[in-house]
Amino acid sequence: MMFAMTAGKFDLVYNVLSFSLACMAASTVFFWLRVSSVHEKYKSALVISGLVTFIAMYHYVRIFNSWTESYEFPKEGGNPTLTGKPFNDAYRYMDWLLTVPLLLLEIIFCMDLTPERMSFEAWTLGIASALMIATGYPGESNIEGNLTLRGICFAISFAIFLYIVYKLLAGLKDAIDKEQRDDVRKMLNQVCVATVISWCTYPVVYLFPFFGVKGADAVVMIQLGYCVSDVVSKCGVGFLIYNITMAKSAKAGNLLG
Repeated sequence: MMFAMTAGKFDLVYNVLSFSLACMAASTVFFWLRVSSVHEKYKSALVISGLVTFIAMYHYVRIFNSWTESYEFPKEGGNPTLTGKPFNDAYRYMDWLLTVPLLLLEIIFCMDLTPERMSFEAWTLGIASALMIATGYPGESNIEGNLTLRGICFAISFAIFLYIVYKLLAGLKDAIDKEQRDDVRKMLNQVCVATVISWCTYPVVYLFPFFGVKGADAVVMIQLGYCVSDVVSKCGVGFLIYNITMAKSAKAGNLLG
């Protein structure tokens, strides 16, 4: 559903989308340029960090273009009017379907797991995260009126979300505790906690329509909330991954030396 926007609301979403796009682009360049600085064993994690922000950058271009194509400003000024072209927020879910499993993989690749354990955790978390996104999407367009579909989708998606939270905070705890260096253990715990905290904003934003936020206000708040969450969970967590790979590379270099 499309809603009339004031100029202020349109510009707010416009600017936040632009800011998020710039963050994704800058992070991608940084991560990939720094790949040569880390040990071979940990390059995959940093490459994936850059891949996450690159995929997000592409989809933010599509989201940004879709937003600007959905509204136009009259020549005499004033508030924008609807062009008749729908705002396609499905780009965001296509982005999450690709990047959320990769976000979990970059964390796993920083841990010293056996090949069998790494494969198991990667497949388990990858499938779970994809199901979380897929089950949440059908209710996303239902932001006013009968919110039953949105509530059902939220319940299913949130149950899977809780499983992923359990894996990050408890299921992988034994692997983190095996790290010999205290600073590396601390950073791995930080990246798991940061991922969980940043992801907690998604279900809160998803529930906005249940709090009485409707119409144009719901669209604006949802877009702002998702943008902030994306920057933190993709760019912010990516830099934590970079710090871990650098620390573990220094250790590997000392062992080789």
